[in-house]
Amino acid sequence: MTRIVITGLGAITPLGNNVETSWNNLKAGVSGADHVQSFDTTDFPIRIACEVKDFDPTDWIDRKMAKRLARSTHFSIASAKQALADANLKITPENSSRVGIVFNTGGGGMSAMEQGERTLQSNGPRAISPFLVPSVMLNAASCLVSIELGTTGPLNTSALACASGNYALLDAYHMMQRGEADVMIAGGTEATISPLILASFGRMGALSCRNDDPKAASRPFEKNRDGFVFGEGAVAFVLETEEHAKARGAKIYAEVLGGRLTSDAYHLTAPKPDASSSSAAMKGALEMCGKALDEVDVIFAHGTATPLGDVAETLAIKKVFGERAYKIPISATKSLVGHMLGAAGAISALAAVKAIQEGIICPTINYETPDPECDLDYVPNEARPLETKLALVNAFGFGGQNVVVALGKYYQNGMGK
Repeated sequence: MTRIVITGLGAITPLGNNVETSWNNLKAGVSGADHVQSFDTTDFPIRIACEVKDFDPTDWIDRKMAKRLARSTHFSIASAKQALADANLKITPENSSRVGIVFNTGGGGMSAMEQGERTLQSNGPRAISPFLVPSVMLNAASCLVSIELGTTGPLNTSALACASGNYALLDAYHMMQRGEADVMIAGGTEATISPLILASFGRMGALSCRNDDPKAASRPFEKNRDGFVFGEGAVAFVLETEEHAKARGAKIYAEVLGGRLTSDAYHLTAPKPDASSSSAAMKGALEMCGKALDEVDVIFAHGTATPLGDVAETLAIKKVFGERAYKIPISATKSLVGHMLGAAGAISALAAVKAIQEGIICPTINYETPDPECDLDYVPNEARPLETKLALVNAFGFGGQNVVVALGKYYQNGMGK
């Protein structure tokens, strides 16, 4: 099989508008949560979120184009351009047909559509931008990256709810295995922190109610967790075939070893209680890349801090690893950046890549009181040094979509031991 490696990283997150700042804050256990600043939440029962701060889209695209695009697309373009620059790769007429894009999202431009409806109601149909529909369509996240960068290879956007970001890596991996591209820019983006969406999640009962202490609100696997904190942002990766990366002398962060998708076929929002399908995704990911259970060094959990979700994920890990589950560190990035929905799997994958590169696992913060039903090692509150050769990244989306990706340390001879 063709080996697929990661050579570039980009990030726009609640912890920083580049990879270095975001990663340093992840390691330091900094929370990106605060009271919502982008609109008035006075009458809202939930008034906190993990918003991207001090982001100016005109740093990445011209002002005229920025006005036509949804915030989620601003994020995808910015993170993709960062990743391409980090990979020191230029798109040219000669190579553009061998470079593809997979940028996934859960909601795309829903917040822009919401704003458009308000404009329609207040100012009438002539006030609506002719660019509204193309700006809110889900595939704008990928298409505009392709237009901005000039790529003419494979192009795709998939919506797998909270598993979208993880699937982007796997989709790109499969395209390259089929020989469709030498390079893929893959990632996830989301920017749906808006009045309607925040109110809807609040009514669903999915969000933490800790308005008085936002930074302590996201508490994955902790006994007193009461829901997730809404997040936004984007993370991008440059993936290359090993042959292409080596031929141009690229630095290699990690290797994409494979992954697996499964479906719960159970409920639109709740996880399957017996964790049979999520555990099958984890087991299948290891089987696909020929790795044994005892080779897994760390798991980057989906870990939403919802009462049902964290119990189900803990059970899934136990089903796969048995007694060894108690010895595997489990990191939950949502404690730091909130739930970035379509970008959630991508930020966890970024944390996994950096753990492989630097030998440090970011912590699960706000972990104070253990839950008897969540009794594994969740790397509580402080980053942990650990040589990481193999990481699993879990992402479990609404509708029962489970995507697990295996990322590994790159060895030139292919031997991991």
